[in-house]
Amino acid sequence: MPFLRLMLFRISLAAIAFAVQAAHGEEDPAAGKKGRQPTNRLAKETSPYLLLHAHNPVDWFPWGEEALAKAKAEKKLIFLSIGYSSCYWCHVMERESFMDQEIADYLNKHYVCIKVDREERPDVDEIYMAALGVMGRRGGWPLSMFLTPEARPFFGGTYFPPRDKELPAAEGADGAPGEPRKVTGFLTVIKLVHDRWAEAPDELSRASEAVSAAVKRSLSRRMLAAGPIPADLQQQVMAQFAEQFDAEYGGFGYSEAQPQRPKFPEPPNLMFLVDRIRRADDEQARRMLVTTLEKMAQGGIRDHVGGGFHRYSTDRFWRIPHFEKMLYDNAQLASVYAEAYELTGREEFKQVVEELLAFVAREMADPAGGFYAALDAETDAHEGAFYVWTPEEMKQVLTEDEFELAADVYGVSAGPNFEGHSTLLLPQPLEQAAAKRQWTADELSQRLTPIRNKLLAKRNQRKRPLTDTKVLAAWNGLMIRGLADAGRLLKRQAYLDTAARAADFALQHLRTPEGRLWHAYSGGQARLNAYLDDYAFLVDGLIALHQATGQDRWLTAAKELTETQIKLFWDEDEGGFFFTSSDHEELLARSKDPVDSVMPSGNAVAASNLLYLAEALGEPAYRERAEQTITTFAGFLTQSPGAMPRMTSAWTAVQSARRPTGK
Repeated sequence: MPFLRLMLFRISLAAIAFAVQAAHGEEDPAAGKKGRQPTNRLAKETSPYLLLHAHNPVDWFPWGEEALAKAKAEKKLIFLSIGYSSCYWCHVMERESFMDQEIADYLNKHYVCIKVDREERPDVDEIYMAALGVMGRRGGWPLSMFLTPEARPFFGGTYFPPRDKELPAAEGADGAPGEPRKVTGFLTVIKLVHDRWAEAPDELSRASEAVSAAVKRSLSRRMLAAGPIPADLQQQVMAQFAEQFDAEYGGFGYSEAQPQRPKFPEPPNLMFLVDRIRRADDEQARRMLVTTLEKMAQGGIRDHVGGGFHRYSTDRFWRIPHFEKMLYDNAQLASVYAEAYELTGREEFKQVVEELLAFVAREMADPAGGFYAALDAETDAHEGAFYVWTPEEMKQVLTEDEFELAADVYGVSAGPNFEGHSTLLLPQPLEQAAAKRQWTADELSQRLTPIRNKLLAKRNQRKRPLTDTKVLAAWNGLMIRGLADAGRLLKRQAYLDTAARAADFALQHLRTPEGRLWHAYSGGQARLNAYLDDYAFLVDGLIALHQATGQDRWLTAAKELTETQIKLFWDEDEGGFFFTSSDHEELLARSKDPVDSVMPSGNAVAASNLLYLAEALGEPAYRERAEQTITTFAGFLTQSPGAMPRMTSAWTAVQSARRPTGK
């Protein structure tokens, strides 16, 4: 995009390179705001994230026709800010910039300002995040984008500080101090962009057209020319995983050049390893899976007091997390650890599942039966404050002997590891800690249980981080699968009962009388047109319930939703499923994504669902559609199989079904 880069240079924005990618949270949106009158349109929204901005002096609009029409009618630029409730830097920018009266006055005069919850509108987020990538900039949230009145992007970034500032220089290679770095602040940015729009609107419009065209190409890049899918596709995925695998601490994405690079659990990768072990008893896959699950369970990414997992680790060693907790992570990890327990018989994996599901039931369950989206990372603007400990805090609730044991086992005796506090973790496996005391691991675990209970009771007296109470159809589908898998593999009827209750909730409250799904349920109402992931993941959860219980009602519901999904999302021209329905709001592009990320791709899950339904219902047409879905992405699957482990597993299932019995 040389033209775009030239344009950015000419409007003096190329120097704006301060973009921070991070993710955490905020306090209760109502806290400290009692008695205050709503100041903008977001007060009428149900998203907890949007409600956090309802009292900003910025005249925010939600994404919709009112805002877009106003921008066109008044020929104003659009400032689009996208974030989510557990995003730490989103809240920093809200406090610093969107509560700043001078900044708000300038935005209100010269822009139409739109605030989006990316979890409510993943379609909008995907398009404008792709635009940021086209501009050669690193993605993250808050996503701060500048659009023409036609909603075409021409410049963007992530977090901006409120005003120009000077940062200390990094030390040079020779040890000498370098020059201080100047960082352009948000107020300067919005003035520069507006001034350029006033001076050369045609130039920015042309740039926005170029960016929009590039976004369309970017979102269709996965539709490479189809060809034969290699017979050794699983082995190719394993080879790519091996290149990224951290053999010492588990997980993927490790690089010696960037040893402190953050690590994500990446459940789709782990579920691929489970599938590989079941199909081929692959020792390399077993080693990758077990090492990763062991190290995650020992690290601070796991909540050793309350159960469950934080979103990701800031380091290679899984020690210090970003403290938000997401439903989608915990849902998938319930399945992964339950499968690993069934494969290995390791009791610690079973304990992880039990503690995780106890946490979800205690802190993320809607009384009506669904599950909330996320827990924030910060309390009163202090990251991790709800979760970390000092020795003095622990001594308040533990006996001397209990404190001595807990401090040693959970690493507190080694000193603080996070801003003067300790994130609890296991510096050594429980077996080693037990052996030091001539106990078995089970004996040590039994002694730790009352200690954890005391610490949890004390922690629950602290001010809690914000809970994002949206109930999302897709994420609830993942949680239903996690509960159903755990119930089946751990033989726990209570988990199956909870999964059934959540499925009934979704089918009752997130489905229209005509059989279509809503995307979200919040504030007692369902809203927003559902996406492919909502259908595919919920069907996957229903299938898991059918696998676990044999009850036909789950199979019937899965078939009904699948038929609706085919009607609304199927690409009749090229095959596969679009992310948005055929009658969805028209945006810059209509994507069709086969790539797994922190969640599996909707197309891959849909293909797996169709294969199951074809077998369970005796309907070969579903199998044909599953194969067509996979072969639609054959080009990208062949080129980058490591980015599509779930689709690879689906293709392996297709190939296995084709083989004659006994071969």
